[in-house]
Amino acid sequence: MSDAYSTSMVGELLANGSIAPRLTVTTKRQALSTIAEIAARTFHLKAARVFEALMDREALGPTGVGHGVAIPHARLAGLDRMRGIFVRIAPPIDFGAVDDKPVDLVFALLSPESSGSDHLRALARIARALRSAELRVQLRQAGGADAIRALLVHDARPSAA
Repeated sequence: MSDAYSTSMVGELLANGSIAPRLTVTTKRQALSTIAEIAARTFHLKAARVFEALMDREALGPTGVGHGVAIPHARLAGLDRMRGIFVRIAPPIDFGAVDDKPVDLVFALLSPESSGSDHLRALARIARALRSAELRVQLRQAGGADAIRALLVHDARPSAA
């Protein structure tokens, strides 16, 4: 995978319809079920299969990475390329995060079964982007799906640092 692709990958993972700016759920299970429904509708996958894959991954250990962020992920047969779904949950919910704080920003990564290290690189890129306190604040204040996508596309560009 080229550096040019990886630097803009976060934004490229998101398609029209793959961002839910206000999701009201009370449990992690409901959040993952809704993410699976969005994946089914947007990427023509079977919701039950996506949900099962995400739940299987959560059973290995929670994907709440702290600071109100979770990055659930799964590999799926039949997926042609990596795809992302971003949801903003209000009010925040328990996701079993490492810092025990409730989660309101969720970026789900779905990858082809054969994605190997590309899946891990994409996870690292998403985690790096969402580690930014400034980006998290902007995502929480963003007016809607277009604003959220713009923030994630912008943040994915290489920094001057």
